[in-house]
Order: sequence, then structure tokens, then C-alpha cells
Amino acid sequence: MSEQWSLTVDCARPRELAAFWCLALGYVLADPPEGFATWEAWKIHFKVPEDEWDDGAFIEDPDGVRPGVSFLRVPEPKVVKNRMHFDIHVGGGRQEPLEMRWPRVQVVVDKLVAAGGAVLRVDEPDGTPDHVTMADPEGNEFDVL
Repeated sequence: MSEQWSLTVDCARPRELAAFWCLALGYVLADPPEGFATWEAWKIHFKVPEDEWDDGAFIEDPDGVRPGVSFLRVPEPKVVKNRMHFDIHVGGGRQEPLEMRWPRVQVVVDKLVAAGGAVLRVDEPDGTPDHVTMADPEGNEFDVL
């Protein structure tokens, strides 16, 4: 049996990064846990100190199928390349003709640049565009393919 899991991203600005990734993944901000009307009520119930209330943000797949993603504030900045990253599959895969998939990739890349992301490079292993390596607003790398 597989285990329930989620991904956690260390960051400086959890709410801002969560909003970016909601846009990138088609996710939504997570509802508070069952039995609580708000996250504030949950934090009060579990005696989370008020100075920690903005230390995290949580997003989820609105269909409840894919894993959730947490964003947690940490004091240190990102300094090296990610060892793990998101691949956002929007083009339909290499089996799709380039003239069909590449415009889909470019639309998402443009949307994410407008939201604060940055293009790091366009990977063209054989001279043909394959995927775009980007960085989110805090420098975390990911690919759009």
C-alpha cells in the first residue's frame, strides 16, 4: 500500500509563493482541516503562537487527486540548484507535433513570467525546443514541457 504524501517547499514568503504555484499547477489554497471554520481557528485550537501564523501556506488539487504542497518560511535564502523540481506537463508530450505542443508550453511560460517567474533557459537538445527551465519568484527551478 502506498503512503499519503505531500511536498514542502522552504521559502521566505509562503503566501506569495503559494499564490504563484496555485497559478502554475491549477491548485487552490487549502481549506482548513475538517471541524474548523478557518485556519485561524485551527491555529488557536492548537496553540500556534501568533508570531508563527504567517509561517506557512498550503495548496491542494481542487479535485483532491494530486498531492498537496506546503510552503514553509525558513530564515536562510536558497543558495544552490534544486535536487528535486516540478515538471509541469502542458504540451501533451513528445508524441505531439512540435507545432501543437510548443504553443501550449509558451502560453504557460508567458503566464508564469507575468506572475513573477523567470525563464532560465530553453532546452533544445537537438536544436528543437523541448522544454523551458524556469524559476519561481524565490528562485526554485522547475520545467514547463
